[in-house]
Amino acid sequence: MDGTVLVADDDRTIRTVLTQALTRAGCKVHATSSLVTLMRWLEEGKGDLVISDVVMPDGNGIEMLPRIAAERPGLPVIVISAQNTIMTAIQAAEADAWDYLPKPFDLPDLMKRAARALGQKRRAGPSAAPAAATPADDLPLVGRTAAMQALYRLVARVMNSDLALLITGESGTGKSLVARAIHDFSDRRTLPFVTAAAADLHGIDGPAALLARARGGTLVFDEIGDFDAEAQGRIVRMLDALPDAAPRIVATSQRDLGLRLDAGGFRPDLYYRLSGVTLAVPALRERVEDIPLLAEHFLARAERDGAPARRLSAEAVALIRGYRWPGNVRQLENTLRRLIVTAAGPEIGRAEVDAALGATPAERRLVGAEEAGERLSASIARHLRRYFDLHQGSLPPPGLYDRILREMEGPLIEIALDATAGNQAKCADLLGINRNTLRKKITDLDIRVTRRRKLM
Repeated sequence: MDGTVLVADDDRTIRTVLTQALTRAGCKVHATSSLVTLMRWLEEGKGDLVISDVVMPDGNGIEMLPRIAAERPGLPVIVISAQNTIMTAIQAAEADAWDYLPKPFDLPDLMKRAARALGQKRRAGPSAAPAAATPADDLPLVGRTAAMQALYRLVARVMNSDLALLITGESGTGKSLVARAIHDFSDRRTLPFVTAAAADLHGIDGPAALLARARGGTLVFDEIGDFDAEAQGRIVRMLDALPDAAPRIVATSQRDLGLRLDAGGFRPDLYYRLSGVTLAVPALRERVEDIPLLAEHFLARAERDGAPARRLSAEAVALIRGYRWPGNVRQLENTLRRLIVTAAGPEIGRAEVDAALGATPAERRLVGAEEAGERLSASIARHLRRYFDLHQGSLPPPGLYDRILREMEGPLIEIALDATAGNQAKCADLLGINRNTLRKKITDLDIRVTRRRKLM
C-alpha cells in the first residue's frame, strides 16, 4: 500500500495509532486535529486519501466533503465517527464519502478499506451538498453495535437505488422507521411515501390506485407475510406491469418468509421480486450494548418536547440492560415515557423501573445465564412446531435435519468468532471443537472471519 494519507481527528490517540499503522503499511501520513489545516494541505495538492472524523473543534467533517470534492475531484474520503446513528451513515453517503466507519472501529478493517480506496480511482466531479434532512435526534435508530452499524452502511448504499427492499425483524424493532428513513433521505424524498395493507389491493382498481397515490415515490407493503394468496397475486401482477415512473417497492415482515415459502404459504415469484436487498433489523436483546444509548435518546427527546428532565440511575440502567424487551425498541420507548411521567424526582431509580417492568408480568423475562439453556430449547421447539404447522398436515421437504443444524451452527460460530475477535484458536477452544474442524465449518458455511483490534 502506498500513497499519502491525510488524517484529521481531534483524538491524539487515534491520530498516533493511524499514523503508525499506515506508515508501517508503506504510506506517508500527515495528521492534524484541524479541518482548516486539512483543507490547506488539500489546496497544496497533498494527499491521495483523507480519513476524517465528523465532529472537530473547527467544523464538521461531513459538511466539509463538498468543499473537498470541489477542491480535489475524485479524492476518496473515509469518514469515521463516534456519532452512532443511522443519520451519520446516510449523510456521509449523500455527501459522497468513499466509505464510513463508526467508532470504535477495527483497525485491520480500516486498513483494508484504506488500501482499496488508494487502489481505486474515484470518479471525478464535485459533489452536491447534503440535502436538508430531519434531525438525527428524531430517528430512534441509534446504536454502536456491529449489527446496527452494518445495517446503517447497507441503508446508505441502497438508499438511492431502484432495487426492491425487504425489511425483516420482530415487532417493535423499527422496520417502518428504516423504510421511512430510506425514503426521506433518498432522491425520492419530495414524492409520496405510501404504506399499503392487503385491503388496499382489493377491487379492480386497487393496485392502480396505489400506484397513482405513490406517484414515483415509495410504496411500502407493511407486514407482507400476513397477505393472503389473492393479495400476493395482485402484487405480482402489479410489479410485472410497473410504469416508467414507478415507485420504489419496499416490504416489511416480522414473519419468516423463507419458512412460509417452504410451507407453500408465500408465492416464490413474489418473494424473489421483493428480496432484491434484504435488511434485517436486529432485536433489542441482540444488541444489549445499545439499550443505554436508546434510553438516553428517548429521555433527551422527551425533554426537548417539554417533558421534565429525567436520568436513569446506574442500578436502573443495569436493570433495563438485563430485561429481554420482547416488544423491542417500541416497548423500551413506551416504558421510558411512562417513567418520565411517574418518576418522583429527576433520577429514575431501580425500584421505579422494576415497578414499570412488573406491570407486564407475562413479558418479564430477564436475561440470565441460569435460564439460557431452557430458553434456547423452548425457543427452538416453538420455531420447529410453527415450521411443521405451516405445512398444514404435510411433511416438510426431505433433509430437515441438516437444514436445521446449519441454521443453528452458522450463527453460533459467527457469534463465537466475534466474541474472540476472530481468533480461530480461541474460538475452537470456546466451542470445544478441533481447530481444523472449525476451519472446515467456516469454509462450508461461508463465514467471513476478521481478526481485529478495537480502537476507541
